Amino acid sequence: MKMINKYMKNLLLALLLLTCTAPTSARHYTVVVSLDGYRWDYPQWYDTPFIDFMASKGVASGLIPSYPSKTFPNHYTIATGLYPDHHGIVANEFYDPATRDSFSLARSEQKTNPGFYGGEPIWNTAQRQGKRVAVFYWPGSDVKVNGHYPSRFFEYDKKPRLSMSERLDGALEELRRPEKKRPDLIMAYLEQPDANGHTYGPHHKKTRKAVLTVDSLLQSFYQGVRALPHADSVNLIVLSDHGMAWVEQRNNIGIKGLLKPEWVTMISGSVPCNIYAKEGCTDSIYHALKPLNHAQVWRKQDIPSYLHYGSNARVGDIVVNPDIGYVVYDGDITAGGTHGYDPTLQEMHAVFRAVGPDFKHIWLPHFENINIYPLLCKLLGIVPAGNDGNLENVEMMMK
Repeated sequence: MKMINKYMKNLLLALLLLTCTAPTSARHYTVVVSLDGYRWDYPQWYDTPFIDFMASKGVASGLIPSYPSKTFPNHYTIATGLYPDHHGIVANEFYDPATRDSFSLARSEQKTNPGFYGGEPIWNTAQRQGKRVAVFYWPGSDVKVNGHYPSRFFEYDKKPRLSMSERLDGALEELRRPEKKRPDLIMAYLEQPDANGHTYGPHHKKTRKAVLTVDSLLQSFYQGVRALPHADSVNLIVLSDHGMAWVEQRNNIGIKGLLKPEWVTMISGSVPCNIYAKEGCTDSIYHALKPLNHAQVWRKQDIPSYLHYGSNARVGDIVVNPDIGYVVYDGDITAGGTHGYDPTLQEMHAVFRAVGPDFKHIWLPHFENINIYPLLCKLLGIVPAGNDGNLENVEMMMK
């Protein structure tokens, strides 16, 4: 019996020593680069050697945007894991009936008003738990959300603005910092190919050029990453907020001539169009617009549930949702590209690629972008704030 007890004690001691002396897992770093308006199928149309390389080595999939499939709502959804209806940035421009304030990307003082931003963005979640973060122009990152900025950030409206290559160079410099000062999470926003996609449409040679440009920039950035002594500790995620659809020159839907001025507080946006009614005028607006061709007209409470849109006070009393290829606009339009449509439409889906020590080589069906936030929390080893995503939807891509 004494021999058995002695054996057990020695075994327990050995296990304890093994536990105490086992090396801790290496620190990993995560870089997220957003390519605004990069359709999931651009790699099928255009020569994209780096995006193709990522697919050959890591995760290849697509992102289903949140409604509306617009830039600010979706970048903030990616950052928080919340649908726009829940984080409050319900469109690129909107009206808040409670405060009578407006939000517009064209007005810096509105765009950076913390009162519009709900939820907890990933940079706040990370910093609250002792992580370092650097963010280059990600929508919402230059806003003092819940009293906090990222450790390092840049004001988008401050000139001169860093070029796309300078942002990625800056991200690389962050990875070159001494370990104690090196960010655990780096995020960068690039405005192409969205800018050319709007002007020329998704199929134009100049949009193709923009796609090639960002591919080349990413390749150069990754070459710099691979030259680092800790290269094997860096995860790279490349994604987008939404896709892009072609709009013909005559595909505008005029509505102002159908509405009496005394019915309306504000009309905001084109895809979709939010209409804020004066008290008692919602039904008048609805019946005036219901016969519209090439659009669905919804009362707020009747918006289809799969869109997760309509419970927020900032959503219009009436929402006009144009068919793909159409826009709500009074006046002439030029042919080009746009987005904002139903996120289930393939044209609105965005690219997703990931490569690094924490990712498998796997092809996955497209998934909702609300799941990026819990994925980032898992990569960073932090506890997520409340969100609409589910790690189970994406954990199969991780080793």
